[in-house]
Amino acid sequence: MDALEAILGRRSIRRYTESSVSDEAVETIMRAAMAAPSANDNQPWRFIIINKREILDAIPAFHQYSAMLKQAPLAILVCGDKTAVSHSGYLYLDCSAATQNMLLAVHALGLGAVWLGIYPREQRVAGIRNLLRLPDNLEPVALVSIGHPAEHKPPSQRFDKEKIRYNRW
Repeated sequence: MDALEAILGRRSIRRYTESSVSDEAVETIMRAAMAAPSANDNQPWRFIIINKREILDAIPAFHQYSAMLKQAPLAILVCGDKTAVSHSGYLYLDCSAATQNMLLAVHALGLGAVWLGIYPREQRVAGIRNLLRLPDNLEPVALVSIGHPAEHKPPSQRFDKEKIRYNRW
């Protein structure tokens, strides 16, 4: 799959088969995440790979849109290390770039994923912080649910010329 096919064909997948995700696929996803650009090349992202059923099943108690985790064999939490950035606002941009790279890698590997926002929802931040015992310097930003897709979605057509201007608004 080439880059444009991955970008234009990627969709949020919320239903998964019972198959596990291989360690090799997880490493590829992590390599893609860490290849993302970051401000001043600080690379403030930190990741927690979640594959224990009891942890995955506990998340929907504080994240109302994460029911698919009860099927997913795997999720990856993307956190930003607040001590690794020179300007705090960039932490969220850097972690978002890493998250997007993960989603594209997942799709390119024939897997399915959905981006579950954590930050800035206080209940979600507190819930995941408590569940995973995150230290204060780590800010949970996004959670990516990953598995073998049990649904197929055609590429969406989101291109809209009305949202484009040249040189000035």
